[in-house]
Amino acid sequence: MNLKMVLSNFKAKELFFQLVLHVVVFIFFAFDRRLPGIEPHQFFFFLNYAIAGFVMNYILLPSYLYKSNYWSFLIYTLVVIALVIFVEEAILEQLFYPDTRGRKFLGVFYNLLSTMPTLTILVGFKFAWDALNKQREVMELRNSVKESELQFLKSQINPHFLFNNMNNLYSYALEKSPKTPKLILELSSVLRYMLYECKAQFVPLQKEIEHLNNYINLSKLQIEGRGQVNVNMANMSSQYQIAPLILSVFIENAFKHSASSQSENILIDITVTLDDNGKLSFLCENTFLKQSNTDSLDQGIGLENVKKRLNLIYPDSHELDIRIDKGLYFVKLMINLTHSV
Repeated sequence: MNLKMVLSNFKAKELFFQLVLHVVVFIFFAFDRRLPGIEPHQFFFFLNYAIAGFVMNYILLPSYLYKSNYWSFLIYTLVVIALVIFVEEAILEQLFYPDTRGRKFLGVFYNLLSTMPTLTILVGFKFAWDALNKQREVMELRNSVKESELQFLKSQINPHFLFNNMNNLYSYALEKSPKTPKLILELSSVLRYMLYECKAQFVPLQKEIEHLNNYINLSKLQIEGRGQVNVNMANMSSQYQIAPLILSVFIENAFKHSASSQSENILIDITVTLDDNGKLSFLCENTFLKQSNTDSLDQGIGLENVKKRLNLIYPDSHELDIRIDKGLYFVKLMINLTHSV
């Protein structure tokens, strides 16, 4: 590892952390309670450890340990420890304690007992610092991946919705229906919300409900004269937010499968309520004919999309129940909503 790479590992916060750590460790290393005070030559002894700690922290750890080259890390670590002991015994003690400690080598084990605690603290705190930074980077990466997936899933909804409704608009235009302008106006209102007003991960619940009403008014044109659509959406509190375009997928499926499989007696019931604890209840049921392709009811881009989004955004705070019973397709969704900031 070259000098440029070593220096790049130093950042302002880490530099401050290392300075504070070395000052504190030096005080505990050099202070002798029997002789209050710190002797100047203790600085040179500690400098020996500090240099060894720097080599291990900024060369051996990133070059070998973090790259899973454990044997090389162990060998070079032993070399560094041996050099620390050699400098202390052969140079420093000979200079400052020539008549006492410098006269006799007390052995490797004794020197390890005096060397390892200080080195372990210096290297251990650096390892912990790197581990915390790595954990933060992993969390940021996970959040980035999650956000990218959410944006991708959301982007799939707009073409899916637009494809279905452009077909309806084309049919009305061919028939020269007087309802075509109204259809275009409703479609414009819905698309404006989907393209411009729901880019955030969460939107005000009132905005989403307003969008659903516009969406339903647009979709009613598909089955006019062939059935009945009942909608019950009470006034929603402004203090809650919801992930956009979650509920509209179920409503779209209800209209699509009812309109495509039945020529009359279509029934669609939609109910949205909110309790005092911020728990949203969404109920949707629609009729369909058994001879239609019921397998497609549980599949398709829209439904799979919304299931993935629910699992990503509300992993432990939603319940989704989808079932078919006696010619009716039921969707029940419960979500614990997020408070507005």
